[in-house]
Amino acid sequence: MNLSRPLSRTIGVLTVTATAALLPAATPAAAAPESCPQWTQRTVASGYGLLENLAFDGRGNLLLSEQSATGVGGSLQRLAADGAKSVAVGGIDGPGGVIVVGDTAYFTTGNSAVAALTGRADGTIRALDLDTGAVTTIATGLTMPNGLAQLPNGDFVVSKDVGAGSMTRVAANGSASPYAPSLTSTNGLAFDRARNRLVVSTTFDPTTVVTFVDYADPSRPAPHTVIPGYGPLNAADDLTVGPDGKAYVALNVAGRIQRVDLDTRQTCTIADGLPLSSSVRFGAGPGWDAHALYVTSFLGTVTQLTPPNS
Repeated sequence: MNLSRPLSRTIGVLTVTATAALLPAATPAAAAPESCPQWTQRTVASGYGLLENLAFDGRGNLLLSEQSATGVGGSLQRLAADGAKSVAVGGIDGPGGVIVVGDTAYFTTGNSAVAALTGRADGTIRALDLDTGAVTTIATGLTMPNGLAQLPNGDFVVSKDVGAGSMTRVAANGSASPYAPSLTSTNGLAFDRARNRLVVSTTFDPTTVVTFVDYADPSRPAPHTVIPGYGPLNAADDLTVGPDGKAYVALNVAGRIQRVDLDTRQTCTIADGLPLSSSVRFGAGPGWDAHALYVTSFLGTVTQLTPPNS
């Protein structure tokens, strides 16, 4: 999710909140919130610009999509496990979702407030060769591609939390088509390979839900898990699926990390006091704790969350 900077996010939330108040509330089934122990917080890095997303390259580095205050001139940053910082890809506007597949990091560009407000289709999916540093373009003509996931057949799915056409499927040849059109204001995406489903969160709908799309039949209705609280004031951002099969969701405006069991529809807060959190991933690769979650924020921080008794 991006509205260029925290101030713009606040304005955007107020606008969407006022609009959503006029709409009928969604009423998907929900279970009572679950109580769970809090995870320990530790700041790993700070001093970045607006951090939108993250992914581990498996080589001891964390890749961070960093946006500028204006949405122009962002970068894909590299943070080593020892704290060393470097630029993986510079001069990219509105970097969004990042995923790593083998020796390649895929990331979106054009995830900006201007694109959201004007419908400008300048978004792309690009590929970074982790061996050579070469960058190639996979797809063009996308509008505000935010979250990013790859399906088992190699196609990509991007999300958009503002405006019409919430999710788009991008084939290997770069052609794009609507995907699971019944979902609106989508943001976080993660493909759960163990269960062959795409997990999705919503941002500005009146009710915050986490659901999944059946890869074999994306038009098929799927159960929704409700996260307590008013949708725009939660502002669910990116998510990940843990080894336990549960989804972990960054609630940007609420400043919380929510654990969601998609099978029992139970939810609980594992950490709060994390303002403008934007994305979460479990550690991977040398020097990073595989049991811990790493959280980016619009305040330019990376925070490690360690589970109890770990």
